Amino acid sequence: MSYGEKAFEAFRVGDSATFAKTIGEADVLLFAAVSGDNYPLHVDAEYAKTTRFGQRAVHGMLSASLISTVVGLLLRKPGGIYVEQVLRFRRPVFLGDTLTATAEVFELIPETRRLRVHVGVTNQHGKVVVEGDGLLQKDES
Repeated sequence: MSYGEKAFEAFRVGDSATFAKTIGEADVLLFAAVSGDNYPLHVDAEYAKTTRFGQRAVHGMLSASLISTVVGLLLRKPGGIYVEQVLRFRRPVFLGDTLTATAEVFELIPETRRLRVHVGVTNQHGKVVVEGDGLLQKDES
């Protein structure tokens, strides 16, 4: 991953970044430990077999956390911060799924150095698992 330099003035509508990761057992258990979310659907295989998914499902917020990575790649240095993020969870993610997160600028707000971005996460089948829109504040150079 490269967080090269990019000033606000260099951004254009359509600028984008992507990041891909295969979700494994360690990712789910570490996320559960960090977040405190030990809901049985995520960490208990026997319980998960009794659910509509028939297997453990990855935390929705773990899937969405890849958006934070891709936003950092988009913002580069000097960085910036999230101002807001709306998420819609579209389908489950399972252990072994390869997720690709994307962020694309769809509006620039020069007077406040803000960028509106569409974000999404797709699985290895090209199916959207998480999508939404965010507002980013870019730091000054």
